[in-house]
Amino acid sequence: MTDNTIIRFNSVTKKYDNDPPVLKNVSFEIERGKFYTLLGPSGCGKTTILRLIAGFTEPSEGDIYFNGRVINNVPANKRQVNTVFQDYALFPHLNVFENIAFGLKIKKMKKADIERKVKEALRFVNLEGYENREIKEMSGGQRQRVAIARAIVNEPEVILLDEPLSALDLKLRTEMQYELRELQRNLGITFIFVTHDQEEALAMSDEIFVLNNGKIEQSGTPTDIYDEPINRFVADFIGESNIVPGTMIKDYQVQFAGKLFECVDGGFEPNEDVEIVIRPEDLAITAPADGKLNVKVDSQLFRGVHYEISCYDSDGNEWLVHSTKKATVGDQIGLYFDPEAIHVMRHGETEEEFDKRLEAYEEGSYEN
Repeated sequence: MTDNTIIRFNSVTKKYDNDPPVLKNVSFEIERGKFYTLLGPSGCGKTTILRLIAGFTEPSEGDIYFNGRVINNVPANKRQVNTVFQDYALFPHLNVFENIAFGLKIKKMKKADIERKVKEALRFVNLEGYENREIKEMSGGQRQRVAIARAIVNEPEVILLDEPLSALDLKLRTEMQYELRELQRNLGITFIFVTHDQEEALAMSDEIFVLNNGKIEQSGTPTDIYDEPINRFVADFIGESNIVPGTMIKDYQVQFAGKLFECVDGGFEPNEDVEIVIRPEDLAITAPADGKLNVKVDSQLFRGVHYEISCYDSDGNEWLVHSTKKATVGDQIGLYFDPEAIHVMRHGETEEEFDKRLEAYEEGSYEN
């Protein structure tokens, strides 16, 4: 644990009665001043982590640390965190000022201090002059900003956001992604954001935790997660991927689709069965003679910024291509890709095993 660590989960498990665990022996660290995203499908455990941090529930096993102190039994109102819920949980009978000031009044803060802090919070969320506005008169995006202002006015060390953008339309949702990210940077405090939307996670986060079935499959920066997925689940969940079976012949040489290719991966056993990932945007359409692979175009959809082209090679592997070039259904085309576009994944490898293998390989101590 570093001095900059604000939250740490140490082998935390959460289960209810005799049901299977919602979280299974989860450990991670959260640093101050960063934007974290808990990403995964419904039921993966991401909201449970948020509830454990907030103090709405307690771990069945393991310990949760806040600023180096175990907080398993610390009640929610004694923790330096505030939560922005999916439905915002605003009081409809109170106006904007009264909603934001609610927590400060409970603390019996002086009236002048409340007014100053509420105005400052409104300025942060670009709602100056809205103090007397009724909640029912505000748009979805404005209500979300009120909920965030109510959270930051109490000066928490951590803000938890439980899918707060899910009810917004696409355009407003995109706008609020930028606003949330900018707000976090300006405040300089830790945001922990829960979503099932991988594009949202990639756009907003300093670091992402990808969860599945109560476990963290992989953690890292958006670039790390996207470019170096640890397994099929992460590769398939984060963006669109072409995943095909292959054989790692030796370091920097892999075989798939019946051909040998140069790659940039090493540290595997000779002739080890692996899985190959190539992102659709890394495939360039060429004439058949110029391609590293020859495929037949099966279908094509126009997505606005690119064409989404589905192809098949002679081994029956499907290849999804994102290209500004238009293809013709039924034609044979070539696909070209650089060695750096090939990502090799070991079957069943955990993130810890991946890190150890990579470290050992880079130090020259890897043994087949």
